[in-house]
Order: sequence, then C-alpha cells, then structure tokens
Amino acid sequence: MQTNLDAVTGAFSYTGKYIARRLLANGKDVLNLTRDPGREHEFGSQLRSAPLSFEDHSALSASLVGAGTLFNTYWIRFNYSSWTFDQAVNNTRLLLKAARNAGVRRIVHVSVTNARADSPLAYFRGKAAVEELVRNCGLSYAIVRPTLIFGLEDLLLNNIAYLLRRFPVFVIPGDGSYQLQPISAEETAELCVRAAQQDQNLELDAAGPEILTFGELVRMLKIYTGSSARLVKLPAALALGFSRLVGWITQDITLTSEELHGLMDGLLVSEHPPAGKTRLDDWLKEHGKDLGKSYVSELKRNFLPYKPHN
Repeated sequence: MQTNLDAVTGAFSYTGKYIARRLLANGKDVLNLTRDPGREHEFGSQLRSAPLSFEDHSALSASLVGAGTLFNTYWIRFNYSSWTFDQAVNNTRLLLKAARNAGVRRIVHVSVTNARADSPLAYFRGKAAVEELVRNCGLSYAIVRPTLIFGLEDLLLNNIAYLLRRFPVFVIPGDGSYQLQPISAEETAELCVRAAQQDQNLELDAAGPEILTFGELVRMLKIYTGSSARLVKLPAALALGFSRLVGWITQDITLTSEELHGLMDGLLVSEHPPAGKTRLDDWLKEHGKDLGKSYVSELKRNFLPYKPHN
C-alpha cells in the first residue's frame, strides 16, 4: 500500500534531524519517534511526534501504523549508568518488531563503518548485532554505515573546536597519524533517503571524498576557529587521562577508551569508494566560524533528561 508517511527516530537530534529535513523537503509526512516529545525543535507543526516507548510495545506499534519507511538512528554512544549497548540492541529488536507488526514496508538503519561481530570494541560489536537484527527482521531493508558525520550539531568536531578556542593547549593522542574519512550530515541524509526509495536489500558505506589524519583534522579546525592553542602529542593513556580532566571540568564524558581505540585503529575509514562529495575544509570555510562557540554535553543532550528503557 502506498503511503506518504515516513517515521524517523530522533528527528530532534542529529542525523535524524537531517533525514527529517530532507523528507519534508521532498513533500513527505514525517512521524518523529522521540524520548522527549517536548524538546524545542525547528519543525513547528511540519511533523508530529510520538514517544519512542520501548516498554510499551503496543503503543509503539500503534504509532507506526501507516508509515512506509522507518529511518532508525537510535543508539547510545557509550555505556552509562544503567544504559548499556546490550540494552540498546534489545530495544532495537523491540522497535523492529513494532515496525513489522505495524505494516512498515522498509527499514533504513544508520549503523557505522567497520561494525564487526568479532570486534574487540563493544560499540562496534553492538552495531554489528543490530545490523544482524535488521537483516533478519522480515522487512525490506537498507543499512547505511557512516564514518564520522560532520555538521553544526556534531559533538566531536564542535567540542574539539570549543577546546581549541578556550584552552591554551590541545592534546592529540598518540602521533595523530591515524585516519578518518568524514562525511557531511546532509549527504548522509541524502544517502538514507535514496536508499529508502529502492526495493532491494542493500548495505552501503557513507564516507566522504577525503581521508585525513586526526592531526590534520585538528590543525584544520585550529585554522578555521582562529585558535592559538598549542597542539601537544601525548601517549594515548595520558591523553585519555587529560580528556577525563576536561570531562570533570565540563561535567561530561568527552572521550572513552573505546572511542579512542576505534579512532586510532582506523575504523572511521571505509574500504569502499566514497559516497559523499563535500570536503571538510570546504564546509569549514562556511561554518568554521560557528563551531565551538559553546560546549555541547553528551550527557545533558542524550542521557540525563531521560529514564533508561529496559
């Protein structure tokens, strides 16, 4: 059955926001599944929201009735308090079951590059587990695997820029030669929306046109923010300790050991041809002046306002 309604998890957040924008621009009706229906947002009455309520399966299924595609961006960045990757995997299982029961036609799931079931890193193992759930959910699907997504709402680039603006020293873990392949949030959303328009099951990486070292990325941000901070290279363990000090100052978790290992192991680089065309330095020419003017807390944005879902 043809429908003009699509559902997005987290349209008030980051990647989901860009997907919702593109869907609305294409004339779609959008349902936002959110843990915070009252959050301030840019969409006004353009979309409607329903609770992302894993504990009430009947309500979750009912909210998805009439949706043709579910764009799923739900995940957590790290284990925190009673939030765990295992719980996020189980919550996604419930979401997929609700989508199937509601008659959703297709799932577009946002994962990450190099998700592997045998990864030593729980984040990437969890992402791989969710991909397997999507493959076996009984619905038509697309799995989109971004590398590092950059945009004005991105925590990593914004908070690096913030530290470069506010601190006299910025610490680079290790020698900074490990690589990443950033892609813009707008191009990631475009890939997701295009994937929804196809019928066959597909899996694709979402990576930008350039591969940068972490050192190059930090120096680029330093230039476009006008920072005078001194860049200092420290062994990974010492750099992680420094990040914990910054976390104490900002009352946040700025970097985890798993994130650092994933970065230093080159897991944010794709083995496939680039899907994006926007270079980070070109994007920074326009937006670099706005990055890092305020700190964005992961805990305050994605953990502390909500009760964990079991």
